[in-house]
Amino acid sequence: MHISQSLIEWYHDNKRSLPWRETRDPYKIWLSEVILQQTRVNQGMDYYHRFLLAFPDVQGLAAASEQDVLKLWQGLGYYSRARNMHHTAMEIVENYHGIFPQSASGLKKLKGIGDYTAAAIASICFDEPTAVVDGNVTRVLSRLYALDTEVDTNSGRSLIAGLANSLLNGSDPGTFNQSIMELGALICSPKSPACHACPLAFWCEALKKNQTTNYPLKTPKKLPTVRHLNYLVISFMQDKEAFILMRKRTGNDIWKNMYDFPCIETESAVEADEVLAICKINGLLGSLPLVVTHVSDEYIHQLSHRTLLAKFIRITIPQIPDDDGTLIAIKKSKIDELPLPRLIDRYLANWI
Repeated sequence: MHISQSLIEWYHDNKRSLPWRETRDPYKIWLSEVILQQTRVNQGMDYYHRFLLAFPDVQGLAAASEQDVLKLWQGLGYYSRARNMHHTAMEIVENYHGIFPQSASGLKKLKGIGDYTAAAIASICFDEPTAVVDGNVTRVLSRLYALDTEVDTNSGRSLIAGLANSLLNGSDPGTFNQSIMELGALICSPKSPACHACPLAFWCEALKKNQTTNYPLKTPKKLPTVRHLNYLVISFMQDKEAFILMRKRTGNDIWKNMYDFPCIETESAVEADEVLAICKINGLLGSLPLVVTHVSDEYIHQLSHRTLLAKFIRITIPQIPDDDGTLIAIKKSKIDELPLPRLIDRYLANWI
């Protein structure tokens, strides 16, 4: 029995019941693939249902504000996924009359849709015979053939893509693609793979060598960059209501178009009085008197290539300061309506 046939038969008998497997609607498949790019299925499921409830089709997503999209995405991380998805929804409505391109090459012309997502949509929704390559597929194939090539290099990615396409079942490419991804998720896991239950065990070269956990080979990881963030949580009263000064992140840095507090970034950890001295030099709060009411312990927040070490300095001032328009006064009771990075959300959960 051929590898692809064994894989598909195993899939039909063992696949998980997931809502996006009950449809060929490209909008729903696209949404699921974007959510699951950096997210586990059990976490992504709730987001998938909430997004469809708020934006049931591509027209609904295109009509939404970016702030509403980011707020709904809050907690998933990698927020460029949400921004790109919103941009692409508007492009599909405006330039494609609300209809998704039906080929991988056409889909890849859209912002945020790369090789993997394009192949998934094209094969599952439109039966285009193009193989998907994600982390699960890479792991399965590197073990199946005991590849002595680092899979995160250009040559390694090209090799994996070629092997995936050589195995592809051309008459049912969508099912094949879902089968090999499911095998990687359920059986051929990174640690302690269930080789005894694998439909490809007979062909697996890594298993024959008893070296499954040695694959896939990857280039050594670089240590993450450490950034020291000193947040100023500045509050004042106006008309008997508490306000907090916040900012919208508009630069090409982490958390673009989300909200956090004004921040002084330093090269190393510094004390609160040093941060306030920098504020005075920068004229952040002008000549307003201020009172420091609390300095938090250090929060550690891990991103893919950065480690953020954050400190929150709580300050009260008598009135809203004059500034260049970068600070926004938000009612304390309304902060949770904004799209916030997980780090800020964690701090607020301990304060508000």
